[in-house]
Formats: sequence, C-alpha cells, structure tokens
Amino acid sequence: MPGVIARLVGSAVILMLLAVGCGDGDGDAATETTKPETAATRAATGQGAASEFVAEVWADNWFALYVNGELVGEDSTPITTERSFNAETITFTATYPLTIAIEAKDFKETDSGIEYIGERNQQMGDGGLIAQITDVRTGKVVAVTSSGWRLKVIHRAPLNRECEKASDPDAACRFERTEAPPGWASADFDDGGWSAATEWTAGDVRPKDGYNKIKWDGAARLIWGSDLEVDNTILLRLTVPAPA
Repeated sequence: MPGVIARLVGSAVILMLLAVGCGDGDGDAATETTKPETAATRAATGQGAASEFVAEVWADNWFALYVNGELVGEDSTPITTERSFNAETITFTATYPLTIAIEAKDFKETDSGIEYIGERNQQMGDGGLIAQITDVRTGKVVAVTSSGWRLKVIHRAPLNRECEKASDPDAACRFERTEAPPGWASADFDDGGWSAATEWTAGDVRPKDGYNKIKWDGAARLIWGSDLEVDNTILLRLTVPAPA
C-alpha cells in the first residue's frame, strides 16, 4: 500500500508540473500580470489627483504666492506703489500635499527701510499679511496664516531706529540684506532652521482697503516677522498634508 501512495503522489506532481508548464510557450502563463497604474486610475481613486484651490491674501504691501515650487500668483499692485493696500483672490490647481510659500514685502524706498523720504511724513514702514486657502471641491479651508508657518527675514532696516528722520537715510541708516535661499519655495527645501511666524492683531497692523471684503476663517491670523517695522522682506512656508 505505501508503494501505491508513492506512485499516485508522483503522478500528481508530474501532472502539476505539466500544468504549470502549459501556456504560450514563454513559461510565464501561470504568473498573474498586474496592470500599470495610470493617471486615470489615480484620479478615480482620489490618489494623486489634482484639486482646484482658491487663495485669498491681504498684504501690506506686496506678496508672491508659490505652491509646490511654482509661482501661482502675486499682488497686482507693484511694491513701488505707496499705500498699496489691497486683497487678491488667486485660483490654482495643485496636488496634495501642498507646500505653500509666500514672499512678502513692506513698501520702502531704499535699503534704508524708510518711506516717504524728504516728505513731512518720512518714517519707518510696517508690514502685515493674512491668507487662507480653500479646496474648491470640498469647500473646506485647508490652510490659514498663523504662527504655525515657518519664516525667514531676508531684509531688515533700519537697524538703528534713530535714523528714521535723517535728512539722508541712505547714509545714516544701517540695513541687513540676504538673498532668498535657492529652492526655498520647493517641497524638499529644509526650513528647519527658520523661526515661527509672529501673530499680530488687527490693532497692530491696522489692515485696510480690501481686508474687510473677505470673510476670514476664524483661525486666520495676521502674521509677520517679530518686528513689524524693521522686518521689511520675509519668506513664509507651510506644508498642508493630504486630507485623511
């Protein structure tokens, strides 16, 4: 009896080997083929699909908005325009996660950091910015400005405040200026060494001309560097993860 069992098992093994070997002659017929993922497949499952967003930004005085390293819009009023207080609405398409980056500038006539030079109201200017971004498909606000943003100041002036009323601010005022780091708006840029943005009240910034035309999310805050007057040009970054 044991010999019979052995012969049956051996026959079964041979039959199995023959079955595996049958096919189109390439020897891979028994291997399951996985279809490659396509953009349409990802879109159908909601993975990697691009979404439309609306950014609302108010800045004193100017800003440029980048998403995932690409410039998607900027303030339509040039930084050289005095009292350029206005809000902008920018629509863009992007894929989660979002790396949101903003360059913001306060108006200044020269590197001295002084505005209205030679006029009776010659003074140090002050900045401020508030923004919110809404996912059009869901209607949800996915990002607002707050102290959760990372910040780097690349122009500070005047470092000696007593020069504010000098007849020649360019000669009297000291300043500190650095270039924006290469790739600072990209998703893979390391902003670990940057500081947290500082939140400011409406009383501090005194927003006007367009600010009240937008219904701001309750969590949105006016932000800037740690000094509203001396910090003239700032870089901001925030990463928004994909929704769960």
